[in-house]
Amino acid sequence: MNRLAVAGVVLLFALFALISSLFTVHQTQQVLITQFGEPRRVVREPGLNVKVPFIQTVIPFDRRLLDFDAQGQEVILGDQRRIVVDTFTRYRITDPLRFYQTVGATENGIRLRLGPIVSSTLRNSLGSETLLAVLSADRARIMGEIRQRVNTEARSFGIEVTDVRIRRADLPEENTQAILSRMQSERERVAREQRAEGAEQAQRIRAQAERERTVLIAEAQSQSEILRGQGEQTAIRIFAEAFQQDPDFFQFWRTMQAMREAFSDGDTRLLLSPDSEFFRYFRGLQAPAPQ
Repeated sequence: MNRLAVAGVVLLFALFALISSLFTVHQTQQVLITQFGEPRRVVREPGLNVKVPFIQTVIPFDRRLLDFDAQGQEVILGDQRRIVVDTFTRYRITDPLRFYQTVGATENGIRLRLGPIVSSTLRNSLGSETLLAVLSADRARIMGEIRQRVNTEARSFGIEVTDVRIRRADLPEENTQAILSRMQSERERVAREQRAEGAEQAQRIRAQAERERTVLIAEAQSQSEILRGQGEQTAIRIFAEAFQQDPDFFQFWRTMQAMREAFSDGDTRLLLSPDSEFFRYFRGLQAPAPQ
């Protein structure tokens, strides 16, 4: 019985030792093997691997892109304006051994190191830029320069910084109201100038239209007077020619016209003597003899 018990214990120990010596590296991981705290080797290929049981330790590191969100900080720009900048950084662990030697086995260590690097680089880079450049298309260029500087300093920790971005850039609260008031005053000044220019232009247009109206009316009246005079001249000439052809008939026709106009309303009464000149064309007429 004692031999069977010892054999069972040995078998269990061997099985436990075998299980402890095997470990799996996932596709999203890379591992560092340490022995009594001293690094031995780095395993990057996924799959089943072997280590010395009870002596060596497996420390996994993520090989995917990792995010680091920095707290918002106030930055003074090149035009002496202050803005509150909120950034995020994306990085990848490229050298697990150096990462372990410089910051430790967890990601909290690199976050403590990466924060000051991003903050100082951000202040130095934005210190020579204007607010307009930060808020315009030049932001891509600025962030590219910041990423390169941060990546250069972060390589000593065994990581590669792939991107640094400004998530939000706001004015400090104490400056917001003053800037808004200044912008409102500027917009009101521009509006007043545009209204004044519009009123001046409207007055100029009205004056020009009134002048053109006066000229057109004067020219039309002048043309109408000319045409009226030409018409009267033509009428006088026609009447004169007609009068010269038969003066007696013309005189008779004018007299008939005068009579028709005098009695046209039906209420006109004239008291004339029989020998009046008005009846001279009726004196030679005789009534027809009765049948």
